[in-house]
Amino acid sequence: MAEHPTPSRRAREIVAGAYDIHIHVAPDVMPRRIDDLALAPRFAEVGLAGYVLKSHYVPTTERAAVVRAAFPGFGAVGAITMNGSVGGLNPIAVEVAARGGAQVVWLPTVDSANQRACTAADPEGARPPMWARLQEELRAEGMAADPVDVVAADGAVLDRARQVLRVIAKHDMTLATGHLNAAEIETVVDAAVAEGVRRIVITHPEFTSQRVALDAQRRLAGKGALLERCFTTPYTGKVTWEAWLAAIAAAGPRRSVLSSDLGQPFNPPVEDGLALLADRLLADGFTEEDVRVMAVDNSRWLAGSGT
Repeated sequence: MAEHPTPSRRAREIVAGAYDIHIHVAPDVMPRRIDDLALAPRFAEVGLAGYVLKSHYVPTTERAAVVRAAFPGFGAVGAITMNGSVGGLNPIAVEVAARGGAQVVWLPTVDSANQRACTAADPEGARPPMWARLQEELRAEGMAADPVDVVAADGAVLDRARQVLRVIAKHDMTLATGHLNAAEIETVVDAAVAEGVRRIVITHPEFTSQRVALDAQRRLAGKGALLERCFTTPYTGKVTWEAWLAAIAAAGPRRSVLSSDLGQPFNPPVEDGLALLADRLLADGFTEEDVRVMAVDNSRWLAGSGT
């Protein structure tokens, strides 16, 4: 394992009680640093309350239930992502996931029309996401899913997407915008608010295929959405730390939420991600209260632990 920075004790204390709302751990279809069951006690040991299990390919509802049974009181949260492997925009799959206890619904990520159409290259030296190789392998074998559209060519949210939003609203789930582009995100957020969705998070708006401009981030914050600030986006070189920090300053800490997006074998331990972000933010002049709002208050709200 490569050497990585170690969080300070102060940072650990500030993020205590947080949920990491975006992690990628085993079991998965690609190598991961750690599995669900081994990670839970590590989170508890450093004072973290729970995590949201993300997979690009399968629902994680049952996995989260197993963790909760093994570690009573630990906040393992299930989720589903609307990619081709679950039938794309599939309201039935969301309904079933919700009945099983899932809280977070990601709109398409690896199969989004925007991600498929993206020609933007990562900055020189950036580490590509692990799913990129799997997507290439599927394409090479003729098994690539069709791009999953959410917004029609005329700019209207597709009926099937509205069905998904209604299920999310009915169960008070959390909508995460996935890898949609900036225009699609604004359209979907407007539709989600209209359908009664309360919990909305803009998935890593600084990511290579998204690059949501600061004025658009401020508009989204004004609509009630939280903007997700993932550790891996700057740590793996997809965006500079300066740009990442500037985005938080632009939208404001109260409209930002910290997550790690960790679990890759070459990256730091998953349980270190939030505290490492805290150290970085404190060094850049953000207050302890700012960091706690982003790491703890907002993550608990999105994980369904806050009303």
